[in-house]
Amino acid sequence: MTETSARTPGVYVGLDDLIALEFRDRRVSFLPRQPVHSLLSGRFASRMRGRGLNFEEIRDYRPGDDVREIDWKVTARLQKPHVRVFNEERDRQALLVVDQRLSMFFGSRRAMKSVTAAETAAIGAWRVLGVGDRIGAIVFNDSDVVELAARRSRATVLQILSTIVAQNQALGVGRGIVPASGMLNRALEHAERRTMHDATVILISDFDGADSATRRMIGAIARHNNVVAVLVHDPLQSDLPASSRMTVTDGELQIQLEVGRESVRKSIAQASQERLRGVFAWTRELGIPVLPLSTAEETAPQIRRLLGGLPARHGRGGGHARAEAALG
Repeated sequence: MTETSARTPGVYVGLDDLIALEFRDRRVSFLPRQPVHSLLSGRFASRMRGRGLNFEEIRDYRPGDDVREIDWKVTARLQKPHVRVFNEERDRQALLVVDQRLSMFFGSRRAMKSVTAAETAAIGAWRVLGVGDRIGAIVFNDSDVVELAARRSRATVLQILSTIVAQNQALGVGRGIVPASGMLNRALEHAERRTMHDATVILISDFDGADSATRRMIGAIARHNNVVAVLVHDPLQSDLPASSRMTVTDGELQIQLEVGRESVRKSIAQASQERLRGVFAWTRELGIPVLPLSTAEETAPQIRRLLGGLPARHGRGGGHARAEAALG
């Protein structure tokens, strides 16, 4: 990759770009303490659970729980270990799962999906650190999955951002990258092992390759953790132009594609829309909020608008209805 292509705005992202997001709109937060009318209200409106002063509930014992919190009376009565849970979390953890596969190397306006995902991850990492919580990450492409342990330090955030930048700048056409849709599930396997309970998991991807195994693993993670799915999309993938030819570039090379035939445009749009509908179907079923982020707009204002700027509807599907409407 040439130095010029690495600096092409919107095509690749640099470490300085992601560091600069530390001070961009500090009102943005993925943490489960959203305004009443937030897209994440309901399931995510309550406090994170952990050890504190105010008793919240008694639940079954899970691997990783502090044995000091076992309620022995309830355990004896039900013949199964149970623990006392308190609100006012003292040691929260957030995990970013960031997609940098070749399927993310697409964008028609402001930026590539891979760049939007990198910016989203940076905003999330800085905000988590800003409130004093631990932040970790799983960054993956078509061949590698990199795990970064959760810590409460600026050095950890910089390590996460550097890993994202390295994978981001390795993307490109003609570089021998073999698309691997199965890497999404491989990354989720790592996430499932990393998150025991009471963590916030932010999955940032275009969900290319999502299948029944994806649903199963995300469902397993969501049973004991708070999960947010950030669906990165590009308007052109669902609405190809009627012109007979379009030019595509990766910042170094460019080619022309023939998309003038209506049947071709409809086929591409239908495949994209079916994939998105599938993602919305099982996330709605699991009660997981979806944030659709467009590559055509700046990232931070979109996140702020989606998290706190929309009126709530009643029921678990309200947020999904708004999210699907945002995708047209």
